[in-house]
Amino acid sequence: MIDHVHDLACLQNATERLLIAVAKMDNAAVTEPSRLPGWSRGHVLAHLARNADALVNVFAGLPMYASAEARDTDIERDAPRPLDVQITDVRESAARFQAATDEPGDWSRTVELRNGVTDSAARVVFRRWVEIELHHVDLGIGYELEDLPAEFVEREIDFLTERFSGHPDVPPTRLTDGTRAWSTGHAADPELTVTGAGADLVGWLAGRRDGASLSVEGGTLPKLPPL
Repeated sequence: MIDHVHDLACLQNATERLLIAVAKMDNAAVTEPSRLPGWSRGHVLAHLARNADALVNVFAGLPMYASAEARDTDIERDAPRPLDVQITDVRESAARFQAATDEPGDWSRTVELRNGVTDSAARVVFRRWVEIELHHVDLGIGYELEDLPAEFVEREIDFLTERFSGHPDVPPTRLTDGTRAWSTGHAADPELTVTGAGADLVGWLAGRRDGASLSVEGGTLPKLPPL
């Protein structure tokens, strides 16, 4: 069962870690490339702020974004802003997200995100936690996948293997970090076994690493579809 109260505390801690790290940058660093193709660090920070507001819309039963074009336009508009404006926006939008979670509501209800994706309201908090943790890594400012909290790593592997479960383009695959195991891909007995450290498994599943550090038995490492 999803504990959104616990996840909110974890999210707040992750957000503060990110803000403390970002505050050590300067205006020039904000304009430098992030690890995401075509995006500067300013793009990443702008996305985090606009994502928080978009999830407020989700809680309110509104479309997450007015359109895909509006989402992209807002990020491009906000990316060039100076560091202090970026930090204020990330912090204030995070506060608006927190305020939305304080409103009375049925946490078991189904809400709609982008592209027709649905989920429980309770798991929206974890989804926001994912945004903060992975995009902190994407900034390329010293926070790596190996620095992710152990609980987050395990749950993100749970989340992503579930997301690819049943996908026709992903062969039946067993993943293991040597202690725990997960299954994903289209329905059949797993033919492949992928083994590696939790950080490397998350990196491959989330499209942040190419999987070169993983070992594969029973075939070759699958090419995963984009998230």
